[in-house]
Amino acid sequence: MVGGQLLNKSVLNEATNRIRLDLNAAREIYNNNETRLRLALQIAGQERSCLEAVSVRDTEYVKDRLGALAREIRLDFAGVVDPSGRTLVRLTGSGDARVEGGSLLPGNPAALLCLENRSTVSGTVILDREILMAENPELAEQARIDLIPTPRAAPRSETEETSGMTITCAVPLFEGNTLIGAIYGGVLLNRSTEIVDRVRETVFQKEVYQGRSIGTATIFFNDLRISTNVMTARGERAIGTRVSEEVRNKVLGEGERWTDRAFVVNDWYITAYEPIVDISNQGVGILYVGVLEAKYVDIRRNTLLVFVLITAAGMVIAIAMGYLLGQRILKPVQRLINMSRRVSAGDLSPEVGPISSSEIGVLQKTFQEMLSSLRERDRSQRAESELKLLQSEKQASVGRLAAGVAHEINNPLTGVLTFTHMLLRREDINEEIREDLQTIAGATERVRMIVKGLLDFSRQTKIEPEPTDLNTLIEQTIPLVDNQSLVKGVIFCFDPGKDIPLRTLDRSQIQSVLLNIILNAIDATDKGGHINIYTRLSAGPRQTKAIEVEISDCGCGISPEHLDKLFDPFFTTKEVGKGTGLGLSVSQGIIERHGGTIRVQSTVGQGSIFTICFPLDEVGS
Repeated sequence: MVGGQLLNKSVLNEATNRIRLDLNAAREIYNNNETRLRLALQIAGQERSCLEAVSVRDTEYVKDRLGALAREIRLDFAGVVDPSGRTLVRLTGSGDARVEGGSLLPGNPAALLCLENRSTVSGTVILDREILMAENPELAEQARIDLIPTPRAAPRSETEETSGMTITCAVPLFEGNTLIGAIYGGVLLNRSTEIVDRVRETVFQKEVYQGRSIGTATIFFNDLRISTNVMTARGERAIGTRVSEEVRNKVLGEGERWTDRAFVVNDWYITAYEPIVDISNQGVGILYVGVLEAKYVDIRRNTLLVFVLITAAGMVIAIAMGYLLGQRILKPVQRLINMSRRVSAGDLSPEVGPISSSEIGVLQKTFQEMLSSLRERDRSQRAESELKLLQSEKQASVGRLAAGVAHEINNPLTGVLTFTHMLLRREDINEEIREDLQTIAGATERVRMIVKGLLDFSRQTKIEPEPTDLNTLIEQTIPLVDNQSLVKGVIFCFDPGKDIPLRTLDRSQIQSVLLNIILNAIDATDKGGHINIYTRLSAGPRQTKAIEVEISDCGCGISPEHLDKLFDPFFTTKEVGKGTGLGLSVSQGIIERHGGTIRVQSTVGQGSIFTICFPLDEVGS
């Protein structure tokens, strides 16, 4: 069924694409008739002798030249008019011309428009019966077509059509810059077979299928067939039949192409229609080409029959081979099924058994490799879980110890610092004692900072969140380290990201994190180095939007063996007395309490990059 549908669609698409191209070719043939007519009249209108004859009203010469031109390019009507629109010479039915002498009979609309615009006019022109009678009574009779009742056509009250559709061209005649008249000519399309038969011969190359021409072409005036090689059941051209209302509305009403299969007069065709517009750019007719659907139906039916036979044979062979192969592979497959059940129950060491020499052996080897990977992953996960648990217990123990020690030390430490400052205010102590007291105060202040770090590490500090602009917070933080950067000779470069939304944060704590990382970067960077800070929006760990803050330096970098310990409490690579080893650990705790993450990349001798990430869907608490 699927194959049949795909085949049907492919054949129909191929036929539709062909008919679109055929319609383009038919349009070119139609337009070439107009081009041929325009070139011939333009050449005639530039002849010196013809211009002089029109200028002096030498109607005999003009009559002879017009008759010769009409016979040469097979014109159905032609004429010359003066600048006021009066007809000087007209073509007769015999192919000769007659002198009108300034006739007041209705003028050709193309000629009148040509005089009005003072330029060449060419294209499709509709001539009513009065104008046709004035041109040639024989044309008026040729144009008259009785309307034949046609199923699915739009209702029309008329019983006959008396107007004619023509391809007409009119060329202005100038003597210098003076307009002296216009020459016009054209062919009547009603009952004409030249264009439609040329389309069949050129595009379809007279191809015949089962005794019928495979391709047909038609020119419609409005919705009426006036020129066609579509045949009726009696073998006559279907002049007077009409196009369906659906096609008429689409092509003439909306001015669009229509391509689909359709029942045309007495058979099904793959058809294409497009509008024909007149010299006023109004839709007045339809150009049609169609190919006989029977050929494509037979191709589709024959191909489908072969397809069904091949499919049926393939199914029979597949069933037979499947039965034989099934018996061969069923046993090892059953063994694999039993092993899978044991693995699902938690046993990661079942015996695969003997490896088959057939394709099932590949599956058995793959199953063995999978079991090895599962065992290795299980060992790795257990080791990782134990390490995380140990680290968590370690940090919890250190945190509890730090909190207890900090609380026990903080009160007496405050007393020592207070009394030291009180003694320093006394004026009756000598300089030696004062220097000792200042040393005590400095050391006590350092102990106090260590105690504050212990409290921060033990997460005793409460978060006070508020909507914060990270770009502004960074801009306010950088001036706080200006002195250190100037002393060290380090250059800052801050590139704030655009459209960074507000994030609920504790401004003070996040600023302390930024200060900590920036100060570490300054310490690691040599004189003349630079520190770059960026903010941007990016995809977070779970493909959610997140704000990233990146701080990079070009310093000494961090060795690989130290990277894993970087956020451990009390770990530091600084000299004794220059760091507590709590800064990055406290910073990590602050960022995690805000729902964020911090990561570091470093290359020894090239510098380090710290990246802080705050997901937008997380809210600090």
